[in-house]
Amino acid sequence: MTSRDSRSFFVALLGDGRSLILLTAVALAFAGGGAIFLSVTGHFLPHDVEFLGIQPAALCGLNQCRIVHFMIHDRASFGGVLLAIAVLYTWLAMFPLREGESWAWWTLVLTNATGFGSFLTYLGYGYLDSWHAWSTLLLLPVTVLGLCLTRRLCLRPFSWSPSWWPSVWLSRAAMGWLLWLAWGAGMVAAGATIMFVGMTEVFVPSDLEFIGYTLAQLEAINPRLVPLIAHDRAGFGGGVFTTGLLVLCVVWKAPPSRHVWQALLVAGGIGFLLAVGVHYPIGYLDAEHLVPAWVGTVAFGLGAGLSWPRMK
Repeated sequence: MTSRDSRSFFVALLGDGRSLILLTAVALAFAGGGAIFLSVTGHFLPHDVEFLGIQPAALCGLNQCRIVHFMIHDRASFGGVLLAIAVLYTWLAMFPLREGESWAWWTLVLTNATGFGSFLTYLGYGYLDSWHAWSTLLLLPVTVLGLCLTRRLCLRPFSWSPSWWPSVWLSRAAMGWLLWLAWGAGMVAAGATIMFVGMTEVFVPSDLEFIGYTLAQLEAINPRLVPLIAHDRAGFGGGVFTTGLLVLCVVWKAPPSRHVWQALLVAGGIGFLLAVGVHYPIGYLDAEHLVPAWVGTVAFGLGAGLSWPRMK
């Protein structure tokens, strides 16, 4: 006679909590895909239009649509960041967290704290849209519950030491590892800079040169335009900062394996493809603006190639 399953429906549904982490990843992927779709189609969200009181078509009539193109460039890049985070969260739930690695749980705690915390940067320039507020409030309890439930999976003690330390620093594997650490550190620095600029100056000189208007002229076009752009910039910076922390933790702590290499490759590939690629269709090709992104892309690509022999 077979034993009857006496678990409650909710216990069976939630399981060990990893399903909630995966749900967080799905939600981030959906949001990232939505941001990319809106960027490709040139549309704004309804609450953006309501806040501005202007349709994108009206803004597109100014200086070859460069104001809208600039906003598209921020939003497409932000979509790529969200997709990258979703990929790495999925990998954390499916591999190290399932295997009882405490560092994976602490990585989720740290990066969710910075990710959700960066939402407050939207307040830096006076615009907090209701859609982002409600989506954050709905996702936060799911994520927190997932972290609470998965805490019991942490069977192995946490350590700050890396999972692998090169014996020969000039080897291909060591150089690849260092380049991927540099990739993560560079994103942390870039994200912090973008957040700060988004909450203070909003634009760097090359931004205004591309748009073709001064800050005062943009405020004269619509006094709510700069706060909306600042909202996008600060949010994007928070996403970049969080992704950089995530990459650093994974590269530092994850033992070399095919699946971690593949997850990092997909996450980085998506992020850099959108962050760099979006500049070319809109014509924002300022060298000073693009060089840091290309340096990061090269470090990421070389790191992937050099580290592969040890990962497979």
